[in-house]
Amino acid sequence: MTQTPTAPEQLNGVNVAALLGARQALENAPEAAEFTWKATSEWKDGAHTRMEMNGFFGLGEEHKRSKTFTIDSDHPEVFAATDVAPTPVEIVLSGLAGCLMAGIASVAENRGIKLRSVKASLEGDMNLYGILGVDSNVRNGFRSVRVSYDIDADASDEDIAALVAQSQKRSAVFDIITNPTNVFVTVD
Repeated sequence: MTQTPTAPEQLNGVNVAALLGARQALENAPEAAEFTWKATSEWKDGAHTRMEMNGFFGLGEEHKRSKTFTIDSDHPEVFAATDVAPTPVEIVLSGLAGCLMAGIASVAENRGIKLRSVKASLEGDMNLYGILGVDSNVRNGFRSVRVSYDIDADASDEDIAALVAQSQKRSAVFDIITNPTNVFVTVD
């Protein structure tokens, strides 16, 4: 009788063995760890824009996803817009939430902690004087962001706090928001 190898049991749906294998492979091939994420956008009307994501460069080659993902952005009616989609800053907050949640699930899986539920509420404060040109001394972006979690897990409060801290430490979007990034803009 031949036994079929079984996949390791997953507590939270994260394949940690594959992640750790990828980490080890990339440690042995640092050039493969260089990735370029890509998005395109097209103005639709007013403040409405549609972004598409399908390709990226990584592991030394170009990749196409199995489908193209789209995200629309707009502004609320109080800004004389059509309000058909979230604002770009709300999309940034949702990106941060998604990245932090993925980190919590991955770290919990690696540490053998079963998650029952994880919810987060995010708020970002900004003053519109900067964007509207009322006061050039007011920053255009967030002056602060708050993330509040409600986590139910088979773990102590200290272990849950450690999950959150490690998620922040490894989050690409947390890093993007909290550290300067070089942005180069051209017109073709």
